[in-house]
Amino acid sequence: MRHIIGAILLVALALVAGCGTDKYAEPDPQQVVVKFLRAVEQDKRAELAHYLDLPAFVGPRLTDITMSDTVREFYNPEQILDDFSKGGLTYTRWMEMQRVVGKGEILGDSALVEVSFVSKETGKQYYNKWGLRRYDKSWKIYSFGMLPPEEE
Repeated sequence: MRHIIGAILLVALALVAGCGTDKYAEPDPQQVVVKFLRAVEQDKRAELAHYLDLPAFVGPRLTDITMSDTVREFYNPEQILDDFSKGGLTYTRWMEMQRVVGKGEILGDSALVEVSFVSKETGKQYYNKWGLRRYDKSWKIYSFGMLPPEEE
């Protein structure tokens, strides 16, 4: 009888522990990038913050996420989320391009994931290595590492 009660308690404990899991917890940095790009594409603003290290994007950016020549500055996380939402400059530019997620490389508590944007009009490719940091059970994007387009 004690074994049955012990087994029932063990199963109940496992169920309770499973209920508290974070649906955004993702052990694979590549999948975080894929899910983030899908959330941008589907204009799921509420999900974006789960994939971004928002404080890392506040302040002037030396490399702009929209692949433009002007440096923009975000003063708060809401501005960043606006930029990735429908009507934002980054959203608009990214949706004009094909997005390709390549290989990922984990380096301790950080990772690099290859992401390319290809112009549908010119075929010009913008190759990037996005930076991610590990936070608890998941990864968050802290850098988009935009590089100039490859010359033909």
